[in-house]
Amino acid sequence: MTAIDLLTAIAGAKSLAALDGFCRAVWSDWGAGRLTDEQAQSLAETIEARRREVRGVDRLAVRAPQVAAQARAAGRPSHFPPKHKAARSPDRRASIARRRTLAASGPMPPQLASQFTTGELAALRIVADAVRDRGACMLTLGEIAARAGICVTTARNALRTAARDGLVTIEERRRDKRPNLANVVRVVSREWKTWIERGPKRKAQGRAGAAEGGGCKKSGATDRDSFRILRGDRVSRGQLSQNPLRKTPNGVLRRT
Repeated sequence: MTAIDLLTAIAGAKSLAALDGFCRAVWSDWGAGRLTDEQAQSLAETIEARRREVRGVDRLAVRAPQVAAQARAAGRPSHFPPKHKAARSPDRRASIARRRTLAASGPMPPQLASQFTTGELAALRIVADAVRDRGACMLTLGEIAARAGICVTTARNALRTAARDGLVTIEERRRDKRPNLANVVRVVSREWKTWIERGPKRKAQGRAGAAEGGGCKKSGATDRDSFRILRGDRVSRGQLSQNPLRKTPNGVLRRT
């Protein structure tokens, strides 16, 4: 197709898709030597000018008004379904503070931690806690990102870098025609596993936690007069503390 034929076709184009095809054809002919630099540049400028003219009429409301009317009746500005908005933290300052706190808590040895950013260290802190408690991390990327105060991309980069360096293994759990399950992340680095085992343990809650946590020491001294017999009856600790001592005829001190 000569330059004149291309110019005529461009002038009669009524859709942006057709103009995109003409643009590819122009630069393909220029690369093959069938068009000079001046001809290719002139045709490219003509295509761009025609794009501005066609863009106003090559719309859904013009080409398919009934579809656009149905979309407006459904309360949507477009016939296409709305895009999902990226998740954002409701409190950015709190997320940043949580991210820095987790990164500074020492999730891994210093020589390994120096290879990751602050956000990635926060994600690896969440992974290390899950590995310590359950032996493996089966949280989704969204859960890791939300708990660490970072975005999903940062959490994904942290796991990919750790897997590339041989620190963790990532097992994908795909399911046919169903949503995939969360990946299973296991720590395989001996140095990191030792670091996690030597770290602080999470306190157990409930009766089991009280049994495993050991004994406790009272801050105050024991009141030995709590259950002494006064006039043949037992009295409470509060009554004993309010009764002054008095001396009986036989010389024994008793509380009144």
